Amino acid sequence: MNAPDSLKLRIEGMDCAACAVKIENAMKRLPGVSDINVSYGQESLSLRYDEDRTSSTMIEGKIRALGFTPVGGGSHGSAAAAGSVAGPRSSWWRGRKAYLVLAIAAMFGSAFAVAHIEPALAQWAYSVAALISIVPFAKRAYAGAISGTPFSIETLMSVAALGALLIGAAQEAAVVILLFAIGELLETVAAGRARAGIEALVSLVPRDALRERANVLERVLADTLAIGDIVVVRPGDRIPSDGKVIGGVSDVDEAPVTGESIPVLKEPGAAVFAGSISTNGELRVEVTRTAADNTISRIIHMVEEAQESKAPTARLIDRFSQRYTPAAMVVALLVAIVPPFAFHAEWATWIYRGLATLLIACPCALVISTPAAIASALAAGARRGLLVKGGAALEALGKIRTVAFDKTGTLTLGRPQVTDIVPIEGTADDILAKAAAVERKASHPLGTAIVEAATLRGLELPVSFGTALTVPGKAVTARLKGGFVSVGSPRHAKEQTTLDAPIVQQLEALERQGKTVVVMLSGKRVEGLIALHDEPRSDAAAAIATLYRMGIGTVMLTGDNQRTAKAIGATVGVQVRAELLPDAKLAEIGVKRTGFSGDLNS
Repeated sequence: MNAPDSLKLRIEGMDCAACAVKIENAMKRLPGVSDINVSYGQESLSLRYDEDRTSSTMIEGKIRALGFTPVGGGSHGSAAAAGSVAGPRSSWWRGRKAYLVLAIAAMFGSAFAVAHIEPALAQWAYSVAALISIVPFAKRAYAGAISGTPFSIETLMSVAALGALLIGAAQEAAVVILLFAIGELLETVAAGRARAGIEALVSLVPRDALRERANVLERVLADTLAIGDIVVVRPGDRIPSDGKVIGGVSDVDEAPVTGESIPVLKEPGAAVFAGSISTNGELRVEVTRTAADNTISRIIHMVEEAQESKAPTARLIDRFSQRYTPAAMVVALLVAIVPPFAFHAEWATWIYRGLATLLIACPCALVISTPAAIASALAAGARRGLLVKGGAALEALGKIRTVAFDKTGTLTLGRPQVTDIVPIEGTADDILAKAAAVERKASHPLGTAIVEAATLRGLELPVSFGTALTVPGKAVTARLKGGFVSVGSPRHAKEQTTLDAPIVQQLEALERQGKTVVVMLSGKRVEGLIALHDEPRSDAAAAIATLYRMGIGTVMLTGDNQRTAKAIGATVGVQVRAELLPDAKLAEIGVKRTGFSGDLNS
């Protein structure tokens, strides 16, 4: 007996959990199909099937009948690898739902025009528009009914529209169909924005890596790396997988993963995360997690889970429609037939009343309104710079007692800025100009901030000779007119010379404020200190105070170090949890969802 084949498909038009359920139910009814996994967040379907009993063409045909579009066959064969289904995504305004909305709107507009030009034809015009517009939804309702989903939203809407036509409410039928189509399109737009966030996360991890084997470097796909492989990460490269440094020294920008605003020095033995960037040194990294289990993959998985969690109201409506709608149809049928049969009442009158009962009892409007309202709220938030991960989170906003903030780019500006210049020799402008001359070609965020500060002050930078020498994690050195000048860490300065007590006191005082301090050396002499800080946003403290007045507590969850986090927390008035990876942040929210307690230093 042949082993079952694997099939992976990307499915366009699958924008909600109900869509995934329809496809899953349909696949379950096909003979020889097993291991079905549907994700509307990824627009993907994976399954195993027996080619002798069900062909891949039959599977794709069933999906199309439900109103979705399978795009590009994925993996085939018994040993098919797991993974997401790749493929270009079309813009929402080029999709089938957008064209359908335009077509229905055009028919409704035409009927409206006819009704105003020739009122006697209004009923016929709206009836024709409604009958033509209902066809794609009725086909989907029929396909769902024979595939295991008899009481889908399409069924409810089709029954409501046809019932309205039968009792002479043709204009209402046309409006219901148009609103339903617009609601589906809004849901598509909201789902597309959510997927764009996932794709941005995926792009953090490079597609390939430089693997070292037997002292030979080879370029390989990042998702083929195995635990124990050695990869070489050059300056400017993104780290392809979670691992441990076994050679080299570099400052690593972890902001995309942890939110740490200042690059972190990585030496042998240090852990590194997929998606972070080696800024100024070459590292040899031993892979400790595969691509499917690295930090970015876990973040993506958490985001997908959040997106696919249905809003409580949506879940209630699903359960409501599954039980109530069939009962409503039975009641409407009884209203239509019992009086004529049992009491010899007039058939026409009671059929009309039965249809009216069906229209009144059918929760179609409620089912349509929920996804449309959620999509509209998500879009309104996005226009104001707010990203809400799905309907469940949106409804939870009305019940919150504590708000958890990220730090970098949320409560702070998201980039280091020069805050203090302490001249030991010369003036503050002299110190800043020399430091900028040394750092002008550097890619390190601290160096970039120093150059920006000098530019804002309009300072003329001294000429540097030759190429600057960078020692990762320590200093950048360049030759200026007066000799060699270094801009580096306090640790580097202590290795080069003895720091006087007043200088040490100044340095420690700045560091206690959560600032990063660099020391400028001219030869072996300390000429000045420059402090940098990721400054709080101007409106952060006011926002925290407003939430406090509303009775809502606040906490800052950040991957930054304790010292910097506490300084920001004290400035804006928020409690602090520092040095947290994304999964630890999620754990904090899960454990503390009833509220945070403690002082700002907890």
